[in-house]
Amino acid sequence: MADLFASEPPADTGHRPLADRLRPTRLSEVIGQRQVLGPDAPLTVMLAAGALGSLVFWGPPGVGKTTIARLLAHETDLHFVQISAIFTGVPDLKKVFEAARIRRQNGQGTLLFVDEIHRFNKAQQDGFLPHMEDGTILLVGATTENPSFELNAAVLSRAQVLVLERLDLKDLELLAQRAEQELGRPLPLTGAAREALLEMADGDGRALLNLIEQVMAWRVEAPLDQAALSGRLMRRAAQYDKSGDAHYNLISALHKSVRGSDPDAALYWFARMLEGGEDPRYLARRITRMAVEDIGLADPQAQAYCVQAWETYERLGSPEGELAIAQALVYLALAPKSNAVYNAYKGARRAAKQTGSEPPPKHILNAPTSLMKDQGYGKGYAYDHDAEDGFSGQNYFPDGMARPDLYQPVERGFERDLKKRVEYFAKLRAKRET
Repeated sequence: MADLFASEPPADTGHRPLADRLRPTRLSEVIGQRQVLGPDAPLTVMLAAGALGSLVFWGPPGVGKTTIARLLAHETDLHFVQISAIFTGVPDLKKVFEAARIRRQNGQGTLLFVDEIHRFNKAQQDGFLPHMEDGTILLVGATTENPSFELNAAVLSRAQVLVLERLDLKDLELLAQRAEQELGRPLPLTGAAREALLEMADGDGRALLNLIEQVMAWRVEAPLDQAALSGRLMRRAAQYDKSGDAHYNLISALHKSVRGSDPDAALYWFARMLEGGEDPRYLARRITRMAVEDIGLADPQAQAYCVQAWETYERLGSPEGELAIAQALVYLALAPKSNAVYNAYKGARRAAKQTGSEPPPKHILNAPTSLMKDQGYGKGYAYDHDAEDGFSGQNYFPDGMARPDLYQPVERGFERDLKKRVEYFAKLRAKRET
């Protein structure tokens, strides 16, 4: 996907899009991205040292990935070549590499900008490696997906990943002011409508300039208020890929909001995922997991509440059924929290791996045959119901295995009572052992 201010100026003198007319000519003119372009930021340090290396820009659309790559080539006197992984095949790559090799022989380097680099398969990504290593190209890739998951380890080891962030409202306001200067007149909007326009762009500079072009084309006698603007323009759809990085970021935010006992934040992230088109069934499954993992026996009803909400959604469907999930979400956020069983389970799995195939102690094995009885199966087993307090205190772990302390209930919710029971049986067990 082309980026903000990315395309070459058209040869004709006809209409040029506003984004093209406002394309920065120096890195100092780039709006935002101070974390990579600031005084002590990575790109500034690299350029000052004359040691620009291969890079991967990771960030949402419209934040300047292509622009920065083009300006880096200009600042380092490298020939700029731009390709898109969507439209480029192996024969095209071979031509690019061959042209870069000839260019290098003639004394000029090549900055190869690869848009949507994550769309190249493993073999195609591996094809860049020898040309990166021998200096034929300086690779600058751009991706909207998490490079950790989408790019080969070999490519990542030879390139520095720089994160580009969505533009904040201050950045978008500066961009709007530049647009007004270029067009020679202010936006015909009230203050509230202007702020609403910036929010409609959702952090995408290119989207904002496209919106500004639409607004400037209107013939209005007085500044439009927010209601009039909303009636003429549709809010830009939120960026959300149900199988991509945004999906995992938002479900993480939802889960941690519940764990942090914040029902308002939980409802907000729940709504964000629904607005992005997430399947409510997936959310119902995930909140059920939250009940099991983060609430557990501190509130045994939480899990059942989630399952009931899930079933309610299946019967009602959208949008009414989503309210049942929302109710369960608020219940979870306000419920007492405990991961004691979750930790105990993980500890049990670790212990099981460490002890391998150790058999149970013979006294708790059934002995349905005489041979098994002769081997000592069931010998010495104490039937707990025969004990006065209904507790024998026998060992149920493999012989020779130190007794682990796995389940440690917390002093919250129903687990307060369970903690008393655990301590009670521990005292009885100690009494039996002595």
